[in-house]
Amino acid sequence: MVPLLLVLLLALVLFGAGFAVKVLWWIALIVLVLWLLGFVARGAGPAGGRSRWYRW
Repeated sequence: MVPLLLVLLLALVLFGAGFAVKVLWWIALIVLVLWLLGFVARGAGPAGGRSRWYRW
């Protein structure tokens, strides 16, 4: 009975980790799209494209 519970617990942990990784991939994709949009739109600023839209 204990090995069965350990296998089920391991499967649950791996499923949770896989779900978290998938969510992180979607967040990374959204951040990349926002960064690219900001990179493209920076030329429309008041400084004529010479200013940076990010702080670093």
